Parts: sequence; C-alpha cells; structure tokens
Amino acid sequence: MNYIPHTKDDVGKMLETIGVSSIDSLFSDIPQALRPKSFNIPQGRSELEVTERLRRLSLKNAAHLINFVGAGFYDHFIPAAVDAIVNRPEFYTAYTPYQPECSQGWLQAIYEYQTVICELTGLDAANASLYDGGTAIYEAAMMAVRLTKRNKIIMDSGVNLIYRTMLYTYTSNLSVEFVEIPVVHGQSSREELFKHLDDKTAAVILQNPNFFGAVDDYTDIVERVHKHGALAVASVYPVSLGMLRSPGETGFDIAVGEGQSLGIPLSFGGPYLGFMAAKKELVRQMPGRIVGATVDKDGKRGFVLTLQTREQHIRREKATSNICSNEALCALRAAVFVSLLGTEGLKELAQRNFEKAEFAKCELSKIPGVEVKRSSPTFNEFTVLLPGHADEAVYSMIDKGFACGFPLGRFYKGMDRYLLVAVTEKRTREDIRGLVDSLEAVL
Repeated sequence: MNYIPHTKDDVGKMLETIGVSSIDSLFSDIPQALRPKSFNIPQGRSELEVTERLRRLSLKNAAHLINFVGAGFYDHFIPAAVDAIVNRPEFYTAYTPYQPECSQGWLQAIYEYQTVICELTGLDAANASLYDGGTAIYEAAMMAVRLTKRNKIIMDSGVNLIYRTMLYTYTSNLSVEFVEIPVVHGQSSREELFKHLDDKTAAVILQNPNFFGAVDDYTDIVERVHKHGALAVASVYPVSLGMLRSPGETGFDIAVGEGQSLGIPLSFGGPYLGFMAAKKELVRQMPGRIVGATVDKDGKRGFVLTLQTREQHIRREKATSNICSNEALCALRAAVFVSLLGTEGLKELAQRNFEKAEFAKCELSKIPGVEVKRSSPTFNEFTVLLPGHADEAVYSMIDKGFACGFPLGRFYKGMDRYLLVAVTEKRTREDIRGLVDSLEAVL
C-alpha cells in the first residue's frame, strides 16, 4: 500500500530524508515567474474512485460518432488476436536490442516486420521503423539529397499536407529547394511536373492514393524521373496495396507511409508507425537500423543489427539520421496484423474497403445538390462537392451522430465546399445509408 503523507510532520520527515530544508528549495533552480502559482492537488483517492472518475470523464468524448474521416488515418477493424499476441509478457521487454545474444526475440520480430514491409511495397529492403508517415517522407527526401548530391525536391500537392508541413519544418535550416506541383482534377499535373524536372532534381515525391483519394498510375512519371538521374519516392496507404500495384512494380526507388492502418488504434493521434522500403542499392543510406539474418559459429540461425547508421552508432556528421528511436512496439503490431490476415486476407480487406466506398459514392450522389467527384478512380476515400460550406455540414452532422468527413477547405484554398469521405470495412450499409439520410436532412 502506498504511503500518502497528510500532516506537516510527515512532510518534514520527507524533506529531512532527502536533505532539503523546505519544499520551496526543491524549485530553487526555476525562476519565480515560471513556477506554478499553486499546488492545489486533491487528496488521494482509492483505485475504484479514480477509475470511476476517469470513466465519467471519458464519456465526454464523442467516441460514439460513426466515423467517415480519413485524411491519412483510418478506422479499421483490429482482430482481438492482435492484442492477445502483442500483450503477451514475452514482448514487454526493452525494445532496443543492443546485445544480440540477449535480444533474439526482438530482433526476429523486427526482421519479420521488415519482411512484411518489403512484401507489401515490392522493394528489396526495409528499416526497423520510423516515427510516422511524415517523418518517413522527410527521411526519404534526405536519402535522395545524399545519394544524388542535389538539393531540389519536387513534390505533388496531393501529398498529405501534414506530411508536407513536417518536411518543411525538418528542413527549414537546410539548403533544400522545394517545388510544389498543383493537382488538376484530383491527379498529378504531368505538364507542370515535367516543366520543373531537370538534372538538378534530387527526388520527386508522390502519394498514391493521394490526399483527395485519387488513384494514379505513376509509371510515366517514374520513367521520366529516372532519365534525369533523380529518385522517385512514393507515399502509400498500406491497406490499398492489397489491390493496387506496389511501388516496386511501378518502379519507385523508395516507398514510405503511415502504418497506423496495420492494426494500430487511432488513439487520439498516436503513437503511430512510419515505414520505409527501398531498392537494395540504396540500403546504406537508409536511416535507422536494419536487422539481418545470419548464422552463429555452430551454423544456427540468428539475428543481428546488420546496419546501424544512427548518430548513436557513428560520428554525427556521418549519420543518415539524427532521429534516434524506432516504433518497435507499433511495428510488432503491424507484423502481427498482416501475418494474421495473410496474402488473401489483405486482398479481401482491400476489396471490402473499395466496394463499400463505391456503394457510398452511389448513395451520396442521390442527394440533390451533392456531386461525387469522379475524374479519377479511388480506393476507399473520395471527394464530394456540397452545395454549401463543408465545415458547416461537418459540425451539423456531429449532432446527428456522424463524423462525416474532412472539410478540404482547411488544407486547400478555394475548396470550402469540398468534403473528403473515407469508408472502411467497419462501415455497414446501414451506417452509409444513415450518413446519406442525415446529410440530406442537414443540407
């Protein structure tokens, strides 16, 4: 049982034990202006009381809303087996395998995760995970700058604005030139992109499906990029790869993305998982760590950190990245999730997402004044043009029990009437019809 002091004598004994004269002296290093104005902390409560208090607070969250919001983070079903496996005590260990002889379990788990990412992306090598999809794009851009010795990055504006903002933030003090290419009718403008593509370009960064949900075949762009000696980088939605051509099949040099949709809960914004894969010849410039399989002196299979190019391991100026952690626990969830689904399960998951989104398109297009944009094929996310401001519709739909989508005017100027709608396998026909009926009533 924890001891909770209630009297001045108790406090005095504690101060005497740690060798200070008063509570104020504990904060002597903090300027007076920065100190808290009071410590009005309530008395301790029992476990039952604290649990009930937190439960009541949680009811204030709008967790009951039927979710049609995507914009890079998706409400997918997570089988109970994922939690059952990753919550086993064998995995409650330090995730940093500095000593391979003591870390074979974790090393193998990371190795299996890398294998999953390679199979999904169709590329040769994957690292031991990154923070999220945005930092993964930054790392890919820096790889291209180092490999090509150039500093110009061309990026499609259909790349998630959150990722683009993160990339600009991370490179704000670096000599990197960025050119953003506008999206035309939901797809990348070849004419504009090729106008800026030259022998000074380090990389072209594209997203598929892009932020508007549009699916594109970038083979022609990739071929042109390679003719100029630049690298082609794809940001991808991993669930869509159960249906779409992989980045490797399209010819991309590097593939990155957000792995949240692979068995990781939305969790109010994290922790999430950034993944990266690349062609074999680029592997020495990949950030972070790469786990490899080997054999010991007796010929038994084992796992080691094959490459460690973080600043913890080599001189700082030689490091491929100064981001020193990896999302190993999230990577473990992704590996378990994909392994449970298997190849056919992933294909079925992608097919369900696609079909339910197509059903939602048909139903939404029946609402007078609503136009579903169909200039490009989509996967499970698509753009809808409303007769009024999308922001107003979103707020009104909350009262109806729906998080009905993402208003694109928040990210793109002049798109105040556009709504981005995402449909996952969790949304039933009843959910979709309820969305349509409620939206029609609101409009």
